[in-house]
Amino acid sequence: MSLIASVLHLDRRAVKALRITDPYSLHRVVYSLYPDVRSDTDKSRSRASGILYADQGGDHRGRKILMLADRQPAQRVEDQYGEVLCKPLPAGFLDHAHYRFKVIVNPTRRDSASRKLIAVRGREAVADWFVERAASSWGFSIDRAQLQVDRIEVLQFTDKQQRPVTIAQAHIQGVLHVSDPHQFKHSFTLGIGRARAYGCGLLQIVPVIENPFA
Repeated sequence: MSLIASVLHLDRRAVKALRITDPYSLHRVVYSLYPDVRSDTDKSRSRASGILYADQGGDHRGRKILMLADRQPAQRVEDQYGEVLCKPLPAGFLDHAHYRFKVIVNPTRRDSASRKLIAVRGREAVADWFVERAASSWGFSIDRAQLQVDRIEVLQFTDKQQRPVTIAQAHIQGVLHVSDPHQFKHSFTLGIGRARAYGCGLLQIVPVIENPFA
């Protein structure tokens, strides 16, 4: 599967015109850039959209969103707003052993008694959760000493059906070591954790190249 990494740049006029005010409105804008290739059956079975993104925030000049997908996005939102810059993922990019990474995740656990999802709270608990999930489910291990939980925030908004949604987000960075190459590529391609439709789960990675003279 070929992957395309993209960056969406939106100036202040575009942010205002597109009414980007909460996570759902940003979700709507990002998903509008891609053709929906899923059938109704796929959607009912919650098949992954093949679209990941991470909001990089912005300043007085505008906003920047990183995107990864298995298909090409449109060059502009609604043919008139913003600018999308794309490049195919380079061959061999996912074949390295070590990467520096940043990621926004939705740290949750399923309660054994009620079976409900509950948020993992506190920086240390989130760090422990991330290290555990990386090793058991995502195909990589974490250098705990270099792991940073930069901030944790709770987002509250309404979805397309006007239902209330609450998502805890943790912004994490560090160094990862690939332990299962196949699973790691799967995690990068489909994202990690929950709430991927709302900007969580995209592994933003940079290979760490070993110095042959060290």
